[in-house]
Amino acid sequence: MAEPRNTLDVPAPREQALLPGPDGRPRCWWSVVTPDYVAYHDLEWGRPVLDERLLFEHLCLEVFQAGLSWLTVLRRREAFRQAFAGFDPERVARFGERDIARLLADGAIIRNRTKIEAVIGNARGCLDLAAGPGSLGALMWSYAPEVASAPRSRRAVPATSPEAAALASDLKRRGFRFVGPTTLYAHMQACGMVNDHIAGCLAREPALDQRRRQEAAIRSLASRGPGRDRHHAVKEETR
Repeated sequence: MAEPRNTLDVPAPREQALLPGPDGRPRCWWSVVTPDYVAYHDLEWGRPVLDERLLFEHLCLEVFQAGLSWLTVLRRREAFRQAFAGFDPERVARFGERDIARLLADGAIIRNRTKIEAVIGNARGCLDLAAGPGSLGALMWSYAPEVASAPRSRRAVPATSPEAAALASDLKRRGFRFVGPTTLYAHMQACGMVNDHIAGCLAREPALDQRRRQEAAIRSLASRGPGRDRHHAVKEETR
């Protein structure tokens, strides 16, 4: 999951990167428009996610966001969880035509057959990864860059990165769908693989603290991912 796509679809004073939330404390500009965004920004966005099921959930919701606002997806999150078996990859991978028909009739979610089929196919891709020496988490974290300095403006928050492009290529090669570089960078932002909270945002330091506490587990997970060598090769090519 991500902030509004490219952080541009929420109205705010031009170029102002920090805005006061309902408690008067500074937050990333995109987060202060609705209570849904405030809670998501403060408690989830940018916090490291290592859990396989939750990583898959984030990826699925990114699939459904394509072409839509993030708020549209966020407000349907619980309905998506119920409709997709709690985003358990093993259960979703077994979905067939009867399940697709059920989902297309469910008015509580986004009813798009192409996206539904992509989620099912991506679940099967997760199982293929788990059948080998790695996992979805190991692959994704193996492309995570080193912790960078805090962005100080909207323009300093990118829409994608070389690491996200490399991860997208890897996932597409494995049969994953709706996994372009912009989608994957948004996933990295949401799952704490990058921390794009603006300097001075109240949520930046808590996210960094959580990253520090989990650093050993993150490094162990990333070391098992197939993207580590490719990721460093991409970094060298872009210098």
